[in-house]
Amino acid sequence: MDVAAMSVVYVLTTHILEDGDDATVEQLMKRAKWDNDGYVCRGLILKGMSDPLFDIYQNVEFGNELWDSLDAKYMVEDASSKKFLVRKFTNYKMTNSRPVMEQYNELLGILGRFTQHQMNMDEAIQVSCIIDKLPPSWKYFKYTMKNKKEDLTLVELDSHLHNEESLRVQDN
Repeated sequence: MDVAAMSVVYVLTTHILEDGDDATVEQLMKRAKWDNDGYVCRGLILKGMSDPLFDIYQNVEFGNELWDSLDAKYMVEDASSKKFLVRKFTNYKMTNSRPVMEQYNELLGILGRFTQHQMNMDEAIQVSCIIDKLPPSWKYFKYTMKNKKEDLTLVELDSHLHNEESLRVQDN
């Protein structure tokens, strides 16, 4: 964020200062500064938009109104993308037809996007869920991993999966 943006960003969270008939010179000056900073802030927001978004939002008069409408639109999309990620993770099923490490890395990618959305899941739960998703041919391995006394980390699970898959490839 540049210096100009940092000095005007307050208008996004500060309401327009009212200046009635009995407003002091100081109040009028504060209102004029707020109006000018709001105009600059609006311009900075619009400047950062792609052309299609600019076309949609260019007529919003105040920076704080522009910010509020963008926030409302994209927070709804963010919530739906969070639901999508949860669904994608919970419904993921590993198959025997693809390498387990490849599928494991896909699951890690989904979990990485959880972090991007500030969605936290305990690592022990992540490990347990991934073990539960192992393909049917990994039944004995799954049983062994589930019955370990200590909790596994994702790094440890990665190592176990890699070793097991290597052994299976050698046996075939």
